[in-house]
Amino acid sequence: MSILVYIDNAQGAVKKASYEAASYGAALAKQSGSEAIGVCVGNVDDAALAELGAYGLSKVLNFKNEALNDFEAGAVTAILAQAVEKTGAEVIVTSHNYNGKAVSSRLSARLKAGLVPGAVELPDTSNGFVVRKGVFSGKAFADVKINTDKKIVSVSPNAYGIEKGDGSAAVEALDASFDAASLKVTVKSVNKVTGIIPLSDAELVVSAGRGLKGPENWGMIEELAELLGAATACSRPVSDIDWRPHHEHVGQTGITISPNLYIAVAISGAIQHLAGVNSSKTIVVINKDPEAPFFKAADYGIVGDAFDIVPKLTAAIKAHKGNA
Repeated sequence: MSILVYIDNAQGAVKKASYEAASYGAALAKQSGSEAIGVCVGNVDDAALAELGAYGLSKVLNFKNEALNDFEAGAVTAILAQAVEKTGAEVIVTSHNYNGKAVSSRLSARLKAGLVPGAVELPDTSNGFVVRKGVFSGKAFADVKINTDKKIVSVSPNAYGIEKGDGSAAVEALDASFDAASLKVTVKSVNKVTGIIPLSDAELVVSAGRGLKGPENWGMIEELAELLGAATACSRPVSDIDWRPHHEHVGQTGITISPNLYIAVAISGAIQHLAGVNSSKTIVVINKDPEAPFFKAADYGIVGDAFDIVPKLTAAIKAHKGNA
């Protein structure tokens, strides 16, 4: 079976999630004895796409168009459908991020293809095509069998990992078209966050809740995050009362993340918050209430006052780095 991998990008740069999707697609291609081909829609240079060969792609089809420098789900879906037809791909792999979700669902309807969103492992092809995904907010797993000829899998962030080796992918222009007049979304401007690690790309996250008592106490969270090279996040009540910006809100009604390490400081761990973070590889909870619900989901827990624990943790990290 041939594998097609959607290369998500923004403002001319390949997104980190695309490297994981490429690694996943390449592993699936190796498993099935086929090849993995990338498809990029946007305005990315060929040289940057050629580097995807190191992640296992043999070739990347590049549809460059200034009008699609900003993501537009309908146009991307139309072009991907044409790429599927030209390559005869049987499996399409996307990232399970905002853009990937928008594209995979539309492409599923267009191609009448079975879709498994949020895959956490390679498919089991010993008896059909069975994909494992998280369910019930990450509390359990479901094995879903796709019976359609065309199959779509979106890969949950940090579930599979990035596998980089050597090599360079051949880059070819993709002969496709779209109706510019039919674009549903027009991007007037893009305000990029600078100086911080975006939550969607972060492998390490330090988060805090109302237990910090006020926005003036967030300095110790930012210092710890900076030392670790981590992104900062917060619970919903914190963003609702404007202690922190809304783009830092993680949880069921905010951003869903799955970093390698999630440190929760002074957050009780309501079910709505857990739903957005319990796919994290490792969860560390710091809370002075030993009965805080978050401890039940934690891999490691520290019972103590955040204003005592966090400075000591920061000092220990500084000492370790100084001795390294």
